[in-house]
Amino acid sequence: MKTLQGSKQAILDALQQGRFVSGEVLGEQLGISRAAVAKHIQSLQQLGLDIFTVTGKGYQLSAKLSLLDPFKIERCYQKGQTDKKDSAQFEVFSIIDSTNSELMRRIVDNQKLSSGTVVVAQCQSSGRGRRGRQWQSPFGANLYYSYYWFLDDGLQAAMGVSVAVGLAVYDCLKHLYGIDVTLKWPNDVLVSEQKLAGVLVELDGPAEGPCNLVIGIGLNLAMPNSASEKIDQAWTDLNLLGVEVDKNILVATLTHALERRLEQYREAGLQAMQQEWNQVHAFQGQSVELITGQRRWQGICEGIDPQGGIRIRQDGEVKSYFGGEISLRKVKV
Repeated sequence: MKTLQGSKQAILDALQQGRFVSGEVLGEQLGISRAAVAKHIQSLQQLGLDIFTVTGKGYQLSAKLSLLDPFKIERCYQKGQTDKKDSAQFEVFSIIDSTNSELMRRIVDNQKLSSGTVVVAQCQSSGRGRRGRQWQSPFGANLYYSYYWFLDDGLQAAMGVSVAVGLAVYDCLKHLYGIDVTLKWPNDVLVSEQKLAGVLVELDGPAEGPCNLVIGIGLNLAMPNSASEKIDQAWTDLNLLGVEVDKNILVATLTHALERRLEQYREAGLQAMQQEWNQVHAFQGQSVELITGQRRWQGICEGIDPQGGIRIRQDGEVKSYFGGEISLRKVKV
């Protein structure tokens, strides 16, 4: 884990003013050479920041960043608190390998963790998506969020958690921005079949008995061009959808939405959420391709079953499929 310190942080603070800043002026203010300023600018660009460099004018951010502030997050969370049982604890990092990896390390090392521990970061150096894919995580651009949850009922009972998490993201975006997203099994959040967010749920524990869950959520807010060029699927972000985001309000609201859905899941499983999820399912009733390992087959997608498995109809027979290594794609016609 790293933090922006000294001259790098001071340069970023100056760039956040939203206008061109002279390298010479920055050097004088910080007591460093213009060459050192240029080197710090380059290292900030390597973190994914889009910084314009114009001879004779200096440096400017392509857009002002919405940055995480632990005090603002806590204040927004407390303001929106309706249940005294809610007790999230927030940790904010400047640069981290992965918010999920940070919580998983603590679990493996048997460090004491409280349910509701939230880790968020301005930047991830090794952001992870599902099936080992890299998650583009440029500095200050998007939301990189992980939530720790302790479940008494064992791994088997956790099979449908990603369904509850998807609905929590839906709740949050609908409440804050009035956006109607759709959900793609097992863990994608879409707008017009373009990926807006992804969920990565990791489990640790015995098949029977208590287990630890780390719930990771990556949400595209304002993806810079330097990162978007590395994405190999259709995507969108809230900026493209015309939404202005206060990241601290977003973190607090998403946490409340997660708390409500996870409590609902703890009490009744997917009993009440199955129908809700199917109503916002991106591929409901459509022809899809299911991919697992080297196998591929097609069928009609009929939503999820009461355990969170995806239901596919083939030749008049409906079967449910589970597993983290299964991919679902819409068949192009």
